[in-house]
Amino acid sequence: MFDLVSFIPRAIIQGMPLLFGCTGETISEKAGSLNLGIPGVMYVGAMCGVIGAFFYERSCGGADLNPFLAIMIPFLSCLVGSLLMGLLFAVLTVTLRANQNVVGLAMTTFGVGFGNFFGGSLMKLTGSSVPSIALSKTSIIFSKALPFAKDLGWFGKIFLSYGFMTYLAVVIAIIAAYILKRTRVGLQLRAVGENPATADAAGIDVNKYKYFAICIGCMIAGLGGLYYVMDYASGVWSNDAFGDRGWLAIALVIFTLWKPNVAVFGSILFGGLYILYLFMPGSGMAVKELYKMLPYVVTILVLIITSMRRKREHQPPESLGLPYFREDR
Repeated sequence: MFDLVSFIPRAIIQGMPLLFGCTGETISEKAGSLNLGIPGVMYVGAMCGVIGAFFYERSCGGADLNPFLAIMIPFLSCLVGSLLMGLLFAVLTVTLRANQNVVGLAMTTFGVGFGNFFGGSLMKLTGSSVPSIALSKTSIIFSKALPFAKDLGWFGKIFLSYGFMTYLAVVIAIIAAYILKRTRVGLQLRAVGENPATADAAGIDVNKYKYFAICIGCMIAGLGGLYYVMDYASGVWSNDAFGDRGWLAIALVIFTLWKPNVAVFGSILFGGLYILYLFMPGSGMAVKELYKMLPYVVTILVLIITSMRRKREHQPPESLGLPYFREDR
């Protein structure tokens, strides 16, 4: 029988990296910047967090880790690495007006290479024959659930059995949705994404908002990579282990119609579809790959349906992916 109580927590854990990535990409796209470098940003964020946690664990030797430092060092390292990736994308696409698609794909390639290079270097430092890095002490602190979750039966297992980053992902998505929809900053950011010339004429600093959206978006997306390593993978880093999760996060933006609050449920759905083959009978290799196609198939169907309905609120920002030339205003 299909075990729903076991399936939902695994779907949530699988979907949270997608939620971080989707929220970050949504903020960036709302300002008119199509960042296809999100998979690379997530990779760099994860690797920077791993580097911070690795050297902190080594500095402690066999002693117990300080829980505050064990969280803050990789957390801040991840944010700094992701911020630098965001600044790189912003300089190239906003200041230098390079093609956003080309820059994004180049950043994805760079991010994966960055992670694999430093991951391989750390593996040599450990001297282990296994091609992976285990940060189990840090992972235990990151994934520690509420102590009373086990006493609440199915409710505790479904809603309370996760590390703090799971709840952080949901909170960030809800706050991002509120800011974009209900605040002056969100209104001006959306105006930049829809029509930067009009926003510029109204006195809005277009470049400032684009830089802000790209950098904040990349920092949030980078946390998705950190979550994957520290929570989902139990602190184990292996080169090329991310798979297509970064691209799934970008697909989720389209699926949720550029609404971070909807992405909370969309990420859980995508996470469930991604692991559905584990809970279905007859999951041979061919069937497994067919099941893993489901998130993309669903995204394509949503894209077709929304394109047919032609509602403006279901369409991407009008200037998405287009450089802004103030001289043409």
